[in-house]
Amino acid sequence: MERAMLGVSLRDHIRNEDIRKKTKVTDIARRIAKLKWQWAGHIARRTDGRWERKVLEWRPRTGRRSDGRPPTRWTDNLARVAGIRWMRDSQDRSLWRRLGEAYVQQWTSFG
Repeated sequence: MERAMLGVSLRDHIRNEDIRKKTKVTDIARRIAKLKWQWAGHIARRTDGRWERKVLEWRPRTGRRSDGRPPTRWTDNLARVAGIRWMRDSQDRSLWRRLGEAYVQQWTSFG
């Protein structure tokens, strides 16, 4: 859509980053990663016992799995950046913001 707005085709060999600088449209992958990080921190800081927190703490059942790639939980890539104790680290908002930048960068660097 951004290419159509500028009248640029793929044959022009212009990078997406250059197009985004001209259109000033936010990269959707970065935006989604940032919102996911912020929401996870918000839920982890809650203390009222709502179901969202219980869903984040859920562990899959144990036992024999079939061959193939094991399923990943929603929080697995959060823990990859912030560490296994990411819920505790989310209580410190300044630390959580700094980790969030690393998370967004990691999320969009390979996507």
